[in-house]
Order: sequence, then C-alpha cells, then structure tokens
Amino acid sequence: MSEKAETEKPSGGKKGIIIMAVVAILAIGAGAGGAWFFLQGQQEDEYEPARPKKIPTAFKELDIFTVNLQPEERNQYLQVGLTIKIRDTDVSAEIDRLMPEIRNRILLLLTSKTATDISSLTGKQQLSTEITKEIRKTLDSEILREEVMDVLFTSFVIQ
Repeated sequence: MSEKAETEKPSGGKKGIIIMAVVAILAIGAGAGGAWFFLQGQQEDEYEPARPKKIPTAFKELDIFTVNLQPEERNQYLQVGLTIKIRDTDVSAEIDRLMPEIRNRILLLLTSKTATDISSLTGKQQLSTEITKEIRKTLDSEILREEVMDVLFTSFVIQ
C-alpha cells in the first residue's frame, strides 16, 4: 500500500494550475480589452471628420436712437442704445453696408410704440425680438440672417 500512496499524486495540484491558467487568461483578456478601448478612443479623435467649429460671437454697437413715442397722456420720448449680437462672420460687413436701411427700420419700429408698450420687462423683450427681426429682414441672404443672434439694450430711457 505504501507504493500506491507514493505513486498517486494529489489532484489538487492540477486544479491549482487550471485556476491559475484561467486567471492569467482573464487578466490578459482584460488588459487587451482595456488597451483596445483606450486606443479606439484615440483613433476616433485622430480620424474623425472635422466637426464644424463653434463660431465666436461678436457685438456691433449702433448709434443711440432718440425718438418720439406714440402719445398717450402726454408726449414722451425714448432714448435707447442698442448692440447687435452676431456671429463673427461676414455679417458684420453686411450690416455696415446696410446701416442706413437698418436704422430706418429700427426708427420706424420705435416710433410706433407707446411708453406703456415698452415699459415692462415683457415689453422690452418683445421690442428686442422685433428689432432683431427687422435687422434680419434687411439682410439678403438666409445664411446671414441666421448670423444675427439678438439685440441687446445698452441704455433705455423713457421721458
């Protein structure tokens, strides 16, 4: 019997080798997967088609407008400073070229208002939207119209 005990090897040694092999395969697989994931992200950045860059904004200040408002109880006037928020593209030169027409449109719009129309916050926001639309109407190209983002008030006095 002692010969049998010596010739039989415990089976725990084979199980240990198999477990170590499985752990090694999993570790190699995880490392390869992580490397692939990391490199895949870099390749997308290198070979991805160029995204359109965000065009920076610019501001174009207009001369101060002083107009008579539509009479209510008494004659009142509005003095307002405006700045146009635009994308920094060719629209700036186009606005300069069309400035007489733009000023005319804004003056006609402002003189059509009463003090009550534009005294509230909502009235001022509505007026800003209307001025923006008038500026856009002046521009010939749809692309340039989209470049006019907003009109901002830099001063606003009703007397």
